[in-house]
Amino acid sequence: MTASDGNIEYGPVFRVADLDKSRPREIELGLNERQMNALADELGIAELRKVRFEGTLKPLSKRDWRFSGHLGATVVQTSVISLDPVVTRIEEDVERTWIAGMEPVTAEESEAPEDVDREPLGREIDLGSVLVEALSLALPDHPRGATEELGEQVFTEPGKDAMTDDDARPFAGLADLRDKLAGKDDE
Repeated sequence: MTASDGNIEYGPVFRVADLDKSRPREIELGLNERQMNALADELGIAELRKVRFEGTLKPLSKRDWRFSGHLGATVVQTSVISLDPVVTRIEEDVERTWIAGMEPVTAEESEAPEDVDREPLGREIDLGSVLVEALSLALPDHPRGATEELGEQVFTEPGKDAMTDDDARPFAGLADLRDKLAGKDDE
C-alpha cells in the first residue's frame, strides 16, 4: 500500500541512515482536509472526518526499528443494507517492526505469516504507509446502521417452497426430536 495519492503524503518517511539510534522519536500525525479526502478516495469510503496517528519510533537493536502507537479515526461509509451513511469510530493499537536482513515474504509464505507486524528494513521507514494499512484493515467490511439487520432472503422457482435458513441446518431439528422422545419416555 502506498503512503501517497499522487503528491499527497499521509505521514513522514524517514531515511534509516538519518535516524538517531540513541533515542526514540515521538510521532504525532493529524491529517488535513486535503489528505483525508484523498485517503477516503483511495480507500473507497464516503468520508474521513478525523484521523490521529501517534506513537513512538525507537531502535530495537543496532539496526532494527519498532513503531508502537495508536490510530484513531472517524470514518463514514455507506451502509450495505440501506445505502445510508454510517459513521464509525476506529481506535486501533498499531505495532510494526522493521528487521534488517529479513527476507521479503514470498507469495507462497504470505498465506499465513507468523508475525504480520514484522517487515524487512529498507532504506526508508514510511509511517504514512503504516497509517494507511492500519486504517484499511480496521474498516468495517460490511458497515450498517445500529438498527439495520440483514434479515432472511429466500429465492426459488415459482410454485415451489423456498429453502429457509432452518432448512439449511439439518441438525437444528435434533433438539426438538430429543425433547419429543424424552417426553414420550416420561409418560
